[in-house]
Amino acid sequence: MEDLVPAPKINFIPCIRWVKRGVAKENPDKVELTEEELQAVISQTKTEIDENENGEIEVRNGVEDDKGSNGDEFDFAHYDDDDDGAGVNVGNIIVSANTSKDPYITLEEDEDEEDSEREDDIIRPNDNLVLVGHVEGDATVLEVYVYNEEEESLYVHHDVLLPSFPLCIEWLGFEPKSGGAPGNLCAVGTMSPVIEIWDLDLVDCIEAVCKLGRKKSKKKGIKAVGHKDAVLDISWNTIFPHILASGSVDQTVLLWDLDNCLPASKFKSFTEKVQSLKWHPFESQTLLTGCCDGGARVFDCRTEDSFKLWKVDGEVERVLWNHFNPFHFFVSTSTGYINYIDCRCDEPVWTIYAHTKEVTGLSMSTQCPGLLVSASTEGVMKIWDVTDHQDAKGPKLVNEKNLGLGAVHCLEGSPNSPFVFCAGGDQRDNNFKVMDIRYNDVAVEQHFSSRELLCIKTEADDQPSTSEPMDTTCEAAEALQSLSLKGRHKKNKKNNIVK
Repeated sequence: MEDLVPAPKINFIPCIRWVKRGVAKENPDKVELTEEELQAVISQTKTEIDENENGEIEVRNGVEDDKGSNGDEFDFAHYDDDDDGAGVNVGNIIVSANTSKDPYITLEEDEDEEDSEREDDIIRPNDNLVLVGHVEGDATVLEVYVYNEEEESLYVHHDVLLPSFPLCIEWLGFEPKSGGAPGNLCAVGTMSPVIEIWDLDLVDCIEAVCKLGRKKSKKKGIKAVGHKDAVLDISWNTIFPHILASGSVDQTVLLWDLDNCLPASKFKSFTEKVQSLKWHPFESQTLLTGCCDGGARVFDCRTEDSFKLWKVDGEVERVLWNHFNPFHFFVSTSTGYINYIDCRCDEPVWTIYAHTKEVTGLSMSTQCPGLLVSASTEGVMKIWDVTDHQDAKGPKLVNEKNLGLGAVHCLEGSPNSPFVFCAGGDQRDNNFKVMDIRYNDVAVEQHFSSRELLCIKTEADDQPSTSEPMDTTCEAAEALQSLSLKGRHKKNKKNNIVK
């Protein structure tokens, strides 16, 4: 009788991100290293790991107390303290440059299998990439999926071994230190304070293109650069593509200049972990942040620490701009509430008790106005209509369903398909799903079927939109340019709760 393989301690998806069609190379390049080069990389990585374990590099000061949306049910606080190692133990990798001599490879691939794999390597113009941070046992991996809506196909194209626990992912269309060259890259925030940027057009790469930040080393006399603790969220500025924002457990937000990969500004107006942030879709200087101190802040980045503050019930889990009505944004919390806020007003437009647990997923359709989707660690996804409900009555709940993914940790809508969303959870045998929310859902199909679809065009879009943006979008974008946030830090009155 074959020995049973024990299930991994944890197996879940903490973060996901879509990549729009047409930006990936049709035939991604493959990295081929000699045995000597691979051994050198492994030796260097093992040295860095040993320095961390011996306490020669000071990292993370507050993760032990992190019980926000990233939770503590998986024992994140001691993730790097396990005797069997956290992440990938590269020091124990067995290297063989010639697979025919590798004792662990005993089967030769036949020609049909090689042809099939070669076909799967091709990324077609109508393919989306889906970037998935995956934690399974001791392995921490960035998986690059290919999704084709027409064929309803989904498969892993390639993956990247990450040195630390992934907490957030952001796609970048900008090549760092290139002087403005376009690219297809991914920034990953982890339990480490250092952000890594990986080239998605490279297969089998084992080193990041560049790193944002540097850990302190007493032994080597190296000073720290960037964050001092885990990075919880990242947002790329599509209008000024050389700018990247990051929020951290260290209670700061950094603005990075990707031309030199150094921090250009620091915002310190927080009293807790910065858990979520988003650049405005049309205004390059406007940054929305969500903090565990219960504050949603809109920063005018032209002036240091110039912001307006709204207090909400609970820790902020997610923040999201309404790209169809860009004076407005959504804030979800650890207590199950969703707040809808007009940044010109001091009080939320409405607040609803949406879920019984923390709202860890919040996404709007990219093309269907008013379609908002939320998800929670209770495992439930809800579809809302926020169009024409921008008053005290709140939004209309169209339908809800259990995703069967366990506790849902992340959710995002496709940039090219108005009704396609993906979600990640913690159920070991089923923790990732891409879905058309209309499928087998008469209520959603009937409610949104007659709605006119719109493509909102930003300055960063190279392709013309299929239709013009709404007039309110243009007017709001112009008005935001003159919106002054300086000195407006006062607290709000108690919110009106709509149940």
